[in-house]
Amino acid sequence: MALHTWLAFFVACWVISLSPGAGAIASMSSGLQYGFWRGYWNAIGLQLGLALQIAIVAAGVGAILAASALAFSLIKWFGVAYLVYLAVLQWRAEPSELRAEDARRPLGRPLTLVVRGFLVNISNPKAIVFMLAVLPQFLDPQAPLLPQYLLMGVTMIGVDLIVMAGYTGLAARVLRALRSPRQQRLLNRTFAGLFVGAAALLATVRRAA
Repeated sequence: MALHTWLAFFVACWVISLSPGAGAIASMSSGLQYGFWRGYWNAIGLQLGLALQIAIVAAGVGAILAASALAFSLIKWFGVAYLVYLAVLQWRAEPSELRAEDARRPLGRPLTLVVRGFLVNISNPKAIVFMLAVLPQFLDPQAPLLPQYLLMGVTMIGVDLIVMAGYTGLAARVLRALRSPRQQRLLNRTFAGLFVGAAALLATVRRAA
């Protein structure tokens, strides 16, 4: 891949990652509930989902998904249901009185957070179809494809890790500013509403003709 092509792709990765979506909401939700270091496991799961999506596109399975209305719908409605499930969990999350900077936060198991992030990303068929349309634009068909896909995958994942760290850290700082259960409950329910909004947007997605 030529340097100028990679630079263009690098810029595109920042635009894509910074665009608010279900991944950003999940990262902020995890940072809010668990703080930065534990909440960041969610971002690791997001990247595993992203890596699998890139592999699906590279293997050509993305083209099958784009052409299959049934496969697209099954993945889409699973994603909608999972986002609603996350909204319910967020709505029911118990606030805790924070009296000091080192107040104890609820502990989330790293594996649980990784799986949560993975499911958020992999259950969005529109992302796979989007990458199927975008990634080939940066490929040199005269050069071996596998190294190019690997380079693009490393670039996308690296950028997304940085962006999700920002979203997670931002929410963790907000948590430190909260001093009452009422404030925490309000923020939890705000994030629950954002998850529902992301589910509603995903429900409106239609497979391209």
